[in-house]
Amino acid sequence: MTRLRNYFLTGFIVCAPLAITIYIVWSLIGWVDSWVRPFIPHRYDPDAYLGFHIPGYGLVVAVVGITLIGFLTANIVGRSIVSFGERLLSRMPLVRGVYKALKQIFETVLSNKSDMFRTVGMVEYPRKGVWSIVFVAGEKETEINAKLDPEGDPLLAVFMPCTPNPTTGFLMYVPKSEVVILDMTIEDGAKLIVSAGLVAPDYKKKVITMAGQTIDGTIANPTLAEIAQPARSKRTASSRPNR
Repeated sequence: MTRLRNYFLTGFIVCAPLAITIYIVWSLIGWVDSWVRPFIPHRYDPDAYLGFHIPGYGLVVAVVGITLIGFLTANIVGRSIVSFGERLLSRMPLVRGVYKALKQIFETVLSNKSDMFRTVGMVEYPRKGVWSIVFVAGEKETEINAKLDPEGDPLLAVFMPCTPNPTTGFLMYVPKSEVVILDMTIEDGAKLIVSAGLVAPDYKKKVITMAGQTIDGTIANPTLAEIAQPARSKRTASSRPNR
């Protein structure tokens, strides 16, 4: 029974991540198809000719359509149309706030110059002596820094995600001196949060040479305390040969 249980757990570990991944991808494809397919003309829908449903066709049409829109927006005519649409949206009281906020978020996240959430750190929260994982958004000159700490320790915008759902959390501004920067990547930090601390990234101690260079990994020659030492021969003064 113990061997059967081990076989079952091994198969579960192999099948569960694969099944969950397939389910998420399949749900995403179905969600995009449900949004895009109603706008596809009936004569361009392959389901009308084949007689059965082809999953993913709406996703392909969406990717091609977004790429064409980006290509058209890159020229003068496309920029003029986009500018006209933005001016039209800016006159709507409720819509303009939502549109500007979403546009700024997407431009910041998808920009190649963005340095958001590239560093994992730790802050003392919710009390002294208790540490929480945070994602550091970066150090920027903002009104918050000017009002709260104009000449002292700069403030860092950090995002503290919740476990096990890292998409929700708290935005906090913490002094730079109180943030402990970690060497782990954002992916490793996300795994640590989602798994509630069960999946921790591998850690290698850094060794600093006499020249000040940092070496990742372990020392090639172990210290004397880590290996067995040969027994020393006890020689007394009487056992020494006479000269």
